[in-house]
Amino acid sequence: MSACMDCGKNLTYNEIGAYKKFVNRGSRSFLCKQCLAQKLDVTTEDIDRKIEQFKQQGCTLFV
Repeated sequence: MSACMDCGKNLTYNEIGAYKKFVNRGSRSFLCKQCLAQKLDVTTEDIDRKIEQFKQQGCTLFV
């Protein structure tokens, strides 16, 4: 299991997918949802909404 490169929290599949989708698809290190939201200056709810939208579109980065 991967861990957030800032806070060390264990990451979920969707958190890894969000980082790949929003930052760098080829990345091998990731941020958790909270750290990613802070980096992108958005809320975690904004990230959750986008994840749901991408899932509905069939994006395979999310479960």
